[in-house]
Amino acid sequence: MSSIDATTREALAAPTLTRMTDIVMPEQLNHRGTMFGGVALSMMDRAAFVAATRHSRQTVVTVGVNDVDYVAPVGLGEIVEIVAEIISTGRTSMKIRVTMVAEVLVTGERRLCGTGSFTFVAIGPNDRPVAVPQVTADPSAG
Repeated sequence: MSSIDATTREALAAPTLTRMTDIVMPEQLNHRGTMFGGVALSMMDRAAFVAATRHSRQTVVTVGVNDVDYVAPVGLGEIVEIVAEIISTGRTSMKIRVTMVAEVLVTGERRLCGTGSFTFVAIGPNDRPVAVPQVTADPSAG
């Protein structure tokens, strides 16, 4: 039996954060040469969907998009990294905080470009809400 190195062990561990990365292509740009807000919103919603599904291991649907703020534009050829984290749960719902960071590929410069809060509900086979695992508050989060 071969031993698993620390990097592999970390990669196989259940994730607490969802990270999705993509590159901005010409068809994602608006007339000013920056990424459409709708494209950014779609990327953020997808990352939140993955985080909610991983947490609940159920079929989930978006029921709310809240407090989305675009704070800096994203340009052609930049890398966009979306980080999503479950921050609270109800009986059937999950609130996910999403952060969007752009990175200039050749320099490594990174900047915050957007944040948002998404609410998802888990649904069962009869399309009715079903219970989700609860998250506990991190006492160090202040």
